[in-house]
Amino acid sequence: MRVETLLPLGKVDPGLRAPEQALDIHRVGEDARLVEELGYDGLMVEDTKQDPFIVMALVAAATTHLKLGTAVAIAFPRSPMVTAMTAWTLARLSRGRFTLGLGTQVKGHIERRFGMKWSAPGPWMREYVQALRAIWASWQQGTPLDFAGEHYRLNLSVPLFTPEPIEHPTIPIHLAAVNPYLCQVAGEVADGMRPHPVCTAHYIREIMLPAVRKGAHKAGRSLEGFAVSIKPLIATAPDTARLATRIRDVRARVAFYASTPAYRACFEAHGLGALADELQVLSRAQRWEEMPDRISDEVLDLYATVGTWDEIVPRLLARYRGLVTHAEFSIPVHDAMDAARLREMVEALHAE
Repeated sequence: MRVETLLPLGKVDPGLRAPEQALDIHRVGEDARLVEELGYDGLMVEDTKQDPFIVMALVAAATTHLKLGTAVAIAFPRSPMVTAMTAWTLARLSRGRFTLGLGTQVKGHIERRFGMKWSAPGPWMREYVQALRAIWASWQQGTPLDFAGEHYRLNLSVPLFTPEPIEHPTIPIHLAAVNPYLCQVAGEVADGMRPHPVCTAHYIREIMLPAVRKGAHKAGRSLEGFAVSIKPLIATAPDTARLATRIRDVRARVAFYASTPAYRACFEAHGLGALADELQVLSRAQRWEEMPDRISDEVLDLYATVGTWDEIVPRLLARYRGLVTHAEFSIPVHDAMDAARLREMVEALHAE
């Protein structure tokens, strides 16, 4: 299981800052070099409060061998041509180290935050990836662009706006997924899948991977090299006293996800549909402070990996060994001792 980490974006605790701090765009290069020095394989960034592609450009310029990618960028508000150009530029800048992670977002955000018309996300994402591949092939091979689908018709490519071929034109695409249909789409057209953090090991194994295989079979393609990358829900701290605070935070996160209709399938798969309904009612009433207490220790253990720094690596391995190819993991790094400890954890995960 390879190890990746996150830059500090939004509410995610990446391990490179104090939890209350926001990303400092001026320190991205310094943070990325630290991640590289600690022995990580890659560094991922979310599409939340900063433009992930700008952050990735800073990471690419500051590092030499660290892989980088979006985890994930929201696809639909960006034209495939715009995304294709951005990814092409990052692939050139990073000398082939960039992975394009894409997600669909939910209907409310597409309509009310991005001002777009909603459409069924699975077929839309399939076509989006196919459009990207067509654009990149046209640029690399110098052939006319001619792509026609339900959402996009792309057939104009003039020299002034056509980039030159690059050394590493095969840009991996990973798709965020929860429900089986998008997993199937990932199997059909993508190079990897990113289960949502609330997707349990059981759900990945029994629901998601069979759908991926179904999609690959439909498309007549091999899954050799197909990546399964996860950012697991983790509660960890140096000792049990400080672990209690982290557990409370993760319990609240599980409650929030359970209240979100888009993730209901992950709870129904474990017979927790009634809990999801209860939490959805509390969420709509904005009774946020009551929600974490609805998550029992048993439910917490199902969705989150919990343990002290001495315990967390073996527990992550026990949960995800043989199931995922990439995992995002870190602890806060405040001094040289923290850095040394994290390096040991990374080495322990690599050893497996």
